[in-house]
Amino acid sequence: MLNLQQRDTAVIWHPYTQMKTAGKSIPITRGKGVYLYDEDGRKYIDAVSSWWVTLHGHAHPYIAQRVSEQLHTLEQVIFAGFTHEPAVKLAENLLALLPGNQKKAFYSDNGSTAVEVALKMCIQYAFNSGSRKKKIMAFRNAYHGDTFGAMSVSGRSTWTEPFGEMLFEVVFIDPPNPGNMKDILSQIESMANDTICLIYEPLVQGAAGMLMHNPEELSQLMKCCRMHGILLIQDEVFTGFGRTGKLFAADYLTEKPDIMCFSKGLTGGTMPMGITSCSEDIFNAFLSEDQHRTLFHGHSFTANPLACTAALASMELLLLEETQRQIRMITEKHARFAEVLKSHPLAEEVRQTGTVLAWNLASGQAASYFSNDRQKIYEAFLVRGIIMRPLGNIMYLVPPYCITEDKLEFLYRNILEVLDLFQGG
Repeated sequence: MLNLQQRDTAVIWHPYTQMKTAGKSIPITRGKGVYLYDEDGRKYIDAVSSWWVTLHGHAHPYIAQRVSEQLHTLEQVIFAGFTHEPAVKLAENLLALLPGNQKKAFYSDNGSTAVEVALKMCIQYAFNSGSRKKKIMAFRNAYHGDTFGAMSVSGRSTWTEPFGEMLFEVVFIDPPNPGNMKDILSQIESMANDTICLIYEPLVQGAAGMLMHNPEELSQLMKCCRMHGILLIQDEVFTGFGRTGKLFAADYLTEKPDIMCFSKGLTGGTMPMGITSCSEDIFNAFLSEDQHRTLFHGHSFTANPLACTAALASMELLLLEETQRQIRMITEKHARFAEVLKSHPLAEEVRQTGTVLAWNLASGQAASYFSNDRQKIYEAFLVRGIIMRPLGNIMYLVPPYCITEDKLEFLYRNILEVLDLFQGG
């Protein structure tokens, strides 16, 4: 009889994986809290929250209970012409936490689709308003997803190369820092008359290598766009729901975006779901007796009641004082460990925003997703019972909020051991 790993090899094509050279997938049979357990009973600390989605730990009993109850009430209903309590309540609760100009919530399936919706909102906003603007701006090295619109506003790379001629044109600008603000603002001003919107990952560019920028400069950039009538799409798919130390990266900024995108931690990692929120002004541009001005976008599972219920339960847990204390604890301990990392000769560009801690392995190679060190780093942590999936030679921690201080210390000790291992050759 074939085991789970062998059966997987026979039938599965895994994401972001070169199946010719990849090692065997690890069969996970259950999860609890910060741990994942394989079929041999070996446990691993999920130090990356399973691709940054698991906020409160695996198999959280409260979320499971709420979803189970909903499953016996209403599991799915078409969302065109119908509605239901979990969808309405989730929109009400989320909008109450966002900047005051966010007034409507549009449901979709994941982070990429949340971005697709945002882009279509902006492009059709211009169209419905009779504008001739055509350009879209994004940050250099951005990552906004893998659907075609999301790829178009993501940095051009090996990931997007096969589709290059099929992606729409985007103007890429550098993320803001104290040294480049004058040039960036000048660039924005020169393109303002032709530019519909700017899409950006606030404070942390995740897949680009956990690149970080400051709220002060980002707020200044946003203000410039606002002055020149350029719409702002704030992609909080990664940064939302406490990852930056506050509920949203928006809470650090003095300016408000027109549109915001959410997914990943939205449901606490329980189910796929995306939300795109927008201002009243954006929404009103689609209100008309003319059916052609409708936003024609939707998904079969739009506002799925089970996913909405998981998101409601996750948000309740997020707002608990206990969870907020945990976020502060992780943030503070990361900050102290960052100072330790800075003294290690193999830890370069140590950086932190809230619960996200990242650094580059100094190995004589430029930081790259395709670094030869990636597999070595991954395996070095795996044998220590830690799941850390590095971005090439860029290492990072994004732990679930339920992690304890002693487990964080365990991670820190092992990080130093792995760095020492690489230092020794």
